[in-house]
Amino acid sequence: MTTQTELPWIDRARSYLGLRENTSPTEHNPLLIHMLDSMGAFNGEAKAWWRNDDVAWCGLFVGYVLGTMQRYVVREWYRASEWSGHTMTELFEPAYGCLVTFTRTGGGHVGFVVGQDKHGNIMVLGGNQGNEVNIRPFARSRVTGYYWPSKMQNGRPIKSNPASHRYQLPLLTSDGRVSEDEA
Repeated sequence: MTTQTELPWIDRARSYLGLRENTSPTEHNPLLIHMLDSMGAFNGEAKAWWRNDDVAWCGLFVGYVLGTMQRYVVREWYRASEWSGHTMTELFEPAYGCLVTFTRTGGGHVGFVVGQDKHGNIMVLGGNQGNEVNIRPFARSRVTGYYWPSKMQNGRPIKSNPASHRYQLPLLTSDGRVSEDEA
C-alpha cells in the first residue's frame, strides 16, 4: 500500500481532534463560536445567523477547515446535503481526503475520508461526531456521495481530481461499531 502524504486540509482538520461542543444550554465552545463568526468570509458563502454550538455543526467544521485552506465552501455550508457536488468533482469511490456525505435520521452528515477499517467501514474525520471532532467508522451503506474539494483561484472554484494513489485508503484500527450520533 502506498503511504499517503498529508493533504493541507486534512492536516488542519486533524489539528482539531478532540474539539468538543459545550453541552450546557447557556455556554458554548469559544472556538466553535469563532468558526461560526468566520463563515461568510471565505468565498461568498452564507454567514451564520446564530451563535451557539447547540445545532449540528459537521458542515461548519468542514466549511471552516476548507475555507482556511483556500478551498471552496458551498453557499449553505450548514446543510450537510449541500456538500453533495455542486462545484466539486464527484468521485465514484472514496479517496483519501475527499468529502463524504451521509444520510441520517433527521438530516445528513459530512466529513473527510481518512481511511477504512478491516470491517469495510469508511473512517471519517469530522465534526459533531458524538459532539466532538474525531475519527469514526461509518457504514458504506449510509454514503450518499464522495466529492473532491475544489481549489479557489482568482475568486472562483476550480474542480480538481485526487492523485490516483489517494484511492488506496489506509487501514485504520476500529472496533467496527459504526457511528450513529451526528446530531
